[in-house]
Amino acid sequence: MTSDVLKHSAAHADAHAHEHEHHDTGGNTIFGFWVYLMTDLVLFAGLFATFAVLRNATAGGPTGQELFELKFVLVETFILLFSSITYGFAMVGLHNGKKRQVMGWLAVTFLLGAAFICMEVYEFHHLILEGAGPNRSAFLSSFFTLVGTHGLHVFSGLLWMAVLMYQVSKKGLTATNTTRLNCLSLFWHFLDVVWIAVFTVVYLIGAM
Repeated sequence: MTSDVLKHSAAHADAHAHEHEHHDTGGNTIFGFWVYLMTDLVLFAGLFATFAVLRNATAGGPTGQELFELKFVLVETFILLFSSITYGFAMVGLHNGKKRQVMGWLAVTFLLGAAFICMEVYEFHHLILEGAGPNRSAFLSSFFTLVGTHGLHVFSGLLWMAVLMYQVSKKGLTATNTTRLNCLSLFWHFLDVVWIAVFTVVYLIGAM
């Protein structure tokens, strides 16, 4: 009898330790992702500083006031900001343990993010056709680098989202998928904050 009790207690302790270890691993993953976001913030800070220095170095070429279409960029901005809201709805579904709700809102978020990328590619293509490519001036080089880097981040977020949708559809809302969804949430909202800065510093001020 005593032996059975001891075995049961040991098994319970091992299970608790394993659960605690798994919980710590998820916490460490999110903490590590915060560290990554801080390094990404440093990267964007450097790109913003470069753009601020070179914004008037047009080499006799077109200025932001001549190139930027604020109405177009404003639509682009609202699309990305709305995608942050829809991702928030996906996280509500995750909190409630509703797989279909998570999948549905992730799909909507993915479509909005893809629309944002399509608009950005269209803008770049349009500028290059007008002779305002990145090799035209230091101003345009810094513009394409800053905005393009943000676009690459959004594109990588979409790839990550597609993989997560597949994993959730196959394995459900497991602890691992929950941690990944939380990390992607941080990443996606971070990109929204960066874009607000891009819209303000590059487009809004640049068009004045």
